[in-house]
Amino acid sequence: MSQLETPLFDVLLKHRNRHPIQFHIPGHKKGQGMDPAFREFVGDNVLSIDLINIAPLDDLHSPKGAIKEAQKLAAEAFGADHTFFSVQGTSGAIMAMILTVVGPGDKILVPRNVHKSTMSAIVLAGAIPIFIHPEVDEEFGIAHGISAESVEKALKTYPDAKAMLVINPTYFGFAADLKRIVDIVHAHNIPVIVDEAHGVHIKFHDELPISAMQAGADMAATSVHKLGGSMTQSSVLNVKEGLVSVNRVQSVLSMLTTTSTSYPILASLDCARRQLAVHGYDLIDETIRLAKDARKRINKIPHLKVAGREKLHSSATFDMDLTKILISVKDLGITGHQAEEWLRLNANIEVELSDLYNILCLVTLGDTKKEINLLVNALQRMSLAFESEASVKETNVNIPDIPALAMTPRDAFYSSTEVMPLEESVGYICAEFIMVYPPGIPIFIPGEIITEDNIRYIQMNIDAGLPVQGPEDLSLKTIRVIKERKPIF
Repeated sequence: MSQLETPLFDVLLKHRNRHPIQFHIPGHKKGQGMDPAFREFVGDNVLSIDLINIAPLDDLHSPKGAIKEAQKLAAEAFGADHTFFSVQGTSGAIMAMILTVVGPGDKILVPRNVHKSTMSAIVLAGAIPIFIHPEVDEEFGIAHGISAESVEKALKTYPDAKAMLVINPTYFGFAADLKRIVDIVHAHNIPVIVDEAHGVHIKFHDELPISAMQAGADMAATSVHKLGGSMTQSSVLNVKEGLVSVNRVQSVLSMLTTTSTSYPILASLDCARRQLAVHGYDLIDETIRLAKDARKRINKIPHLKVAGREKLHSSATFDMDLTKILISVKDLGITGHQAEEWLRLNANIEVELSDLYNILCLVTLGDTKKEINLLVNALQRMSLAFESEASVKETNVNIPDIPALAMTPRDAFYSSTEVMPLEESVGYICAEFIMVYPPGIPIFIPGEIITEDNIRYIQMNIDAGLPVQGPEDLSLKTIRVIKERKPIF
């Protein structure tokens, strides 16, 4: 097969053109049973391939035809031995990776700033997370990746760990020295699994960080929909043979995946892979050029600063994706949240995220010079609008201590719980997640012992105006703990 081919998309079109009489789900039957207003808006083409896993179209749970061929082409494009399509997003693929490599009581090394899907999978697996602190950027107030040195230290401390999870690159576009980390972990004969949600494009251009597969990782969950041109909810799970069982990956994915898989989503994956494989370099090259132009122009705007290669100084900040435009607005005298709202109301611009100090803008395959000009012009107007409030402001980002884990997150999740005043909870076992953003590192997770120092840390951050995420009581006057159970010291 050639990367020019789209076997799944082609078989869907062939089936559609036969105009078969459908006595199967979905019940809208090519849009005929659908609300007319919605049908008119989305169009008959997409509805005509909104089908179910009948024999001519193959089955994602046991692929033998067009889906199998499409996944083979994707594996070739991404440099994997096997690639599995996911209609559960990268969250589903991350959960599948973790449930493949660890079970009840197994230790897994993870960065403290992992995505919530990682912790969800650890709860389901009954595994024990061993946290590694990421490097923190004190200027921008964000968490980066983990260093190779911290991985080496963790493996010496926990030689019985069964797997290692790495984020490559981070949400903000920074990448650790992944090849070195993989080599260190593989020397202990355990697999490296990678949350590559924000790195689908990096494989296809040599000016971007290396991908998980290029670094020799064993598995990588990669969002094609985020930056690769497919429909929302579509991702891939790339696998290298050796330390993980491909058959087990398929079984776990099947456990987590709906049996009513979306063929329009799957077809968009097939076509996005073709575009990346055939035209990816040129498209990404233009994207990088636009992003560099944006960076240069934004850095000239008073009181704004874009994070760049000057931030690369360690094995935790080894490389970066230039298409991620992280803009510090703190010296303008406003928060990232205020900047996001101003851009929405005054320029009709929506950013990827905002925090206390920054906004993040993504430049992708879908952008042109026009969008870059609109963004830069809007930021220039925003700078003028807040000129009178501008002043050099220091970030206030500290790393909380990681509390002792008294019980597995799974046991804590399923235990009886109660709510009590936060100030009285020292020594109890936390039953919920509490994090301060930035930098997005949890203060407590379920199963950890509440300490007086970390309660003080929470209060310090509340006083500083940092938003607290996770707890039921957003005022954090109370906290949910394991019911009537204090750890024995």
